[in-house]
Amino acid sequence: MVNVVVYSSDYCSYCIRAKQLLDAKGVAFEEIKVDGKPQVRAEMSQKAGRTSVPQIWIGATHVGGCDDLFALERAGKLDALLKA
Repeated sequence: MVNVVVYSSDYCSYCIRAKQLLDAKGVAFEEIKVDGKPQVRAEMSQKAGRTSVPQIWIGATHVGGCDDLFALERAGKLDALLKA
């Protein structure tokens, strides 16, 4: 299984939804919380080109945020990306 990284915040409903989808699929992921950690958020923003959370990587692929993750699921492309 490919490495999945989720930058998130405890106070973000989109983060919760994205993590719930990954959990429902049985996907183990590394969660990196940005709450109260401006340096970690800055690192995420530099890598992602976005400041919002969640920011999700599947392997070397930057998926984007929650809406992007669900769009992949609706398009039937998420499972293939997770198995790559």
